[in-house]
Amino acid sequence: MRNSSTRFIEDALFCSDPLALSYSDPDQKWIIRQHLISLLHDFPSLKPSVAVFTHNDGTDVKLLLASGDLPVSPPVPLTIWVHELYPHVPPIVYVNAAPHPIHDHYPFADPASGAAASAYIASWHFARSTLSGLAHNLVRLFCHSHPFCHTGGSDSWAHHPSLASRMEATDRLACSVYSDAAAMATEARREIEDLAAVQAALKERSEALAIAVRQLEGERRGLKWRSDKMSEEADRLQNWLKVYAGCAAIDDAFEGVDAWSETAMDLLAADRAAEDLLYKLEEAVGAGVVGFHVYIKQVRVLARDQFFIRAKINMISTTFQF
Repeated sequence: MRNSSTRFIEDALFCSDPLALSYSDPDQKWIIRQHLISLLHDFPSLKPSVAVFTHNDGTDVKLLLASGDLPVSPPVPLTIWVHELYPHVPPIVYVNAAPHPIHDHYPFADPASGAAASAYIASWHFARSTLSGLAHNLVRLFCHSHPFCHTGGSDSWAHHPSLASRMEATDRLACSVYSDAAAMATEARREIEDLAAVQAALKERSEALAIAVRQLEGERRGLKWRSDKMSEEADRLQNWLKVYAGCAAIDDAFEGVDAWSETAMDLLAADRAAEDLLYKLEEAVGAGVVGFHVYIKQVRVLARDQFFIRAKINMISTTFQF
């Protein structure tokens, strides 16, 4: 099986146009051959193949890739694309999410695209980094923090003396930071939701208070206007009292501005007098001083006179806007 994979890799790398891959440097091709063979030796579950890869800028390149399941529990399907500038540029790695999706906020693979990311890839250096080293690093990462489930396997690998390197320590720290960040994010979201609810309540109260303030301001202006009007009326009344304080006849204190005003005042006085007389007649009937027939006769006369009086008052008020 290893020999067939080796032949496939050699045929793909050293074939001529038009089936040539996007690797131009002969020395680069031998490095890719060596690294791919070492990867397939350490991980027999991965198989080599050739396909077209499309970069984010739309450029299409024909590359070698290795795909298959990494030996973790549960297995993680993986695709490793050998970049056209390998080994100076790290390989492009994808976690194949189907049929199990990558859980949200996973630190080592994008839940949407499946693109893998780790400290090994981020600190890639062609002199010391290899495809096999990357795969071993991903196995340790996925054992500690699995992409398909929140609870990973044992982290005893982190304490093994042979694995106590700066890279493993960085990955372990990344997992711890991710766990703390996820917990903090959950708590922050809860606090944000609580604060948003408080903010909405305060905004509602602010709007209610603003409406109440506007209403009170309107009432204040209305009361001030009424107060000013009453002050003016009080001033006029005081001036009037000063003028007519010593007047013997109260009727002399009230004068109309013209003949129609005088007539209106006389009619109003007659109307009030008729009202008073009707009231007194009712008391007299109740006391038995006046008989019923006399009462009815007087009421009829007074009602007729009052009707004509009020008709005249209404005519004058309509005509002169009293």
